[in-house]
Parts: sequence; C-alpha cells; structure tokens
Amino acid sequence: MRQVFAVGVKEFRQIVRDRRTLSILLFIPAFFLLLFGYALNFDVRNVRLAVEDHDRSTESRQLISAFTNSGYFDLAASPQSRREIERLMDLNAVRVALVIPENMGRDVREGRRASVQLLVNGDNANTATTVVGYALTIVRSVSADLVARASARPAPAAVTLVPRVWYNPELRSALFLVPGLLAYIAMITAVVSTALSVVREKERGTMEQVRMSPVGPLPYVVGKSLPYFAVSLASALIVVFASMALFGLPMRGSWAVLLLAISLFLLGALGLGLLVSTMADSQQVAFQVALLLSFLPTIMLSGFIFPIASMPAAVQAVTTVVPARYFLVALRGIVLKGSSVDVLWRELAALVVFAAAVIGLAAVRLRREWRAA
Repeated sequence: MRQVFAVGVKEFRQIVRDRRTLSILLFIPAFFLLLFGYALNFDVRNVRLAVEDHDRSTESRQLISAFTNSGYFDLAASPQSRREIERLMDLNAVRVALVIPENMGRDVREGRRASVQLLVNGDNANTATTVVGYALTIVRSVSADLVARASARPAPAAVTLVPRVWYNPELRSALFLVPGLLAYIAMITAVVSTALSVVREKERGTMEQVRMSPVGPLPYVVGKSLPYFAVSLASALIVVFASMALFGLPMRGSWAVLLLAISLFLLGALGLGLLVSTMADSQQVAFQVALLLSFLPTIMLSGFIFPIASMPAAVQAVTTVVPARYFLVALRGIVLKGSSVDVLWRELAALVVFAAAVIGLAAVRLRREWRAA
C-alpha cells in the first residue's frame, strides 16, 4: 500500500503541475454539460409563424393571440396570398402558416362550424409532428371558449383545424434523417482524412523536404485537399444515389445546385481537417481533435436532430460557426423543396466564408511553422 500511495502522490503532483491537463479534467466536462444540456432539447419552441387572416374579426384575433401567447409560436409574417407563403417557406423565414378564411367569426357567432388551415413545413418530420400537435391543442382550447361564449347549450366545435404538411406529406422520417446523415458522413470522412495528412508528413520526417521545396503554404494546402476532395465528393454522391434507391429520397431541385452545395461543404470540411493537422503533433491527437470538432457539432448543433430555434441565444450563436447547419438547410431545400440558388444564396455564401476562413488559417499556421523551423 505504501508503494501505491507513493505512486499516487507522484501522479497527483504531475497533474497539478500540468495546468493544461488539470483544466481539461476540471472544466471541459462542465462546459459540455452546459453546452449540450441546453442544446439537447426535444421541445419545439419559437416556431416562426405566418398568419394569413382574411376575416380580421374579434374571433380571428383571439385565435392568433392564442398561438402567439402559447410560448411555442412567434409571429414572423402576415402574408396576403398563398404564393407569398410559399416564398416564405422556401426561404425558411417561417415554418408554419395559419390561414383564417373569411366569415370565420360570423360562422362561429351563428353556430356554424368554421375551419382554419395550418400549413406546415415538413422537411423536419419530428418538428412538424410536434407543431401540429401544439396547434390542435390551441385550436381546441379556443374553440371551446368561443362555443361557451356563443351559447350555453351543447354545441359542436366552433373551430376545427385542417393541417396540411408540405414537402413531406407522409412525414416520413427517412426524408428528414437521410440529409442529416449525408452531412454527418461527409463531415466525418473529410475532416478525419485530411487531419492526418500533414501530421503524417511530420511523423515521417518529410515535412522538411516539403518546406525546402518551392511550393508555398497555400498551394501546398490546396494540393493536399484535391485528392481528398475528389474521393469525398464521389463518396457523397454514392450516398445520395443510394438514398434515392433505398429510401426514396426525392430530387426536386437542380443537380448543379446540389453539386455546388456539396462541394462547398466538403471544401470547408477538408480545410478544417487541414487546420487541425497543422496544429497537432501526432496522428493520434489529430484524429481525436478532428473527431471532436466534426462529430459533436454536426450531430448536436446543426439542427440535424435538435431544433436550433429552441436553443438558448448563446448556444444559437455557437451554431453560426457550424457549417453543417447551413448545408442541411441547403440540402433539404434542394432535394425536398426544389429550391434554387436565389433562395439558398445565404447558406451557400456562409459555406464559402467558412471554407475560405479555415483554408486560409491552415495556410497561415503552416507558414508560421515553416518560418519557425
């Protein structure tokens, strides 16, 4: 026991002296608890709602207030036509549209059944199912209140909800999961493969030869990326074709836009892997860091499983630097909605910025290493 105690005291002293390891052991678990404790939330809140109110009566205003005061919906737009709703849905400016017909208030006051329509973006099947459940509960509550005010006698429901799901009418989970899996697979393979490339040169001792060659850091980084880009693009396309054949994934948009979105996403992933590779000193460290930076954000903070709108503002700010967030919006828009570049330009621009930033940072770090050597 004395020997065990001596070894334990020695190891404890080493841990205390190693401030980096001590901080990781103490603070990283708490950081992940706070981050993912708020991010891992299946509750759907702050759903962007559009209301097309053709009645503009006291009853319609009461219905709208019930939606906005429920804590689940945020009024984001007041369109005047179905075409305007379609545009808002394509731009992801709203996820739900409530359409109130003319004379709804009069029908309720006269004891006739009135119907309102709920249009739901179905590209996320889990969110769409939850939103329809929320809306049905709200409409039943408002309907019971209106019936009680109109008459003391038992009466049929004054207002009924007619939900209609767009882009994924059957709410098939495969159409929601497959795009996310494509982003996850592409991110993991691209980041990990390139994260090991520069470190491999360091471990083999060939980095000195590369440094003495006339090739600059930026051409070296881009050249390193090209083979992995070709392989990753081929792998991504195989996943797309397999998803269409096996899971019935539709293709309602342009193949050219799809290739553009996948290419931009892969460039950013490859650049991130190269940046990790320039920072790590061994393939083991590079693999662990690459897995951490690609796996967790893509699963937790991209909107793949957990809705970003339901996360706290601080966590939503973190998601703005996760490229999979923008890629998922673009991918689902292309294959499910048939969206074009003029609708998805914000997401594509974000992917361009991310790719340029990480590739530029990788070249800068490599240049500093070569100068310091």
